[in-house]
Amino acid sequence: MSINREELQNNPLHGLKLEDMVQELVDHYGWNILDTAMRFNCFHTNPSVASSVKYLRKSEWAREKLEAFYLSRFKRMPRPTEEEKEMPPRMRTFANGIEPKEPMELTVDSILASQAKAASAFKEKKAQERRNRSRR
Repeated sequence: MSINREELQNNPLHGLKLEDMVQELVDHYGWNILDTAMRFNCFHTNPSVASSVKYLRKSEWAREKLEAFYLSRFKRMPRPTEEEKEMPPRMRTFANGIEPKEPMELTVDSILASQAKAASAFKEKKAQERRNRSRR
């Protein structure tokens, strides 16, 4: 997939420092929401922006998970295509004219309900795959 520079610049992560992103998320959602959504110890035990940034710089998977959360929940950008899911959130492109929306309102309860729904759907998908394999 070729990356269009203009579309890449339309990504809300373009030029955003990790520290600034974490601060924006903390200011809007707070540590409790981030801890529940991300399940990172740096958001749970004595959280601070500095310690979180230090951890996120060392852990690419965690940084990408937080960046995806920032794009989907905080900026409410369109979902990535299957092809885009394979690339880091900072490399995803958005067509010109697609603007970030107001942040999604989240509560600990809404996050837990969403996680439970996702876990249930995952279990059902795996059970269906097992049933399909056993029929062969």
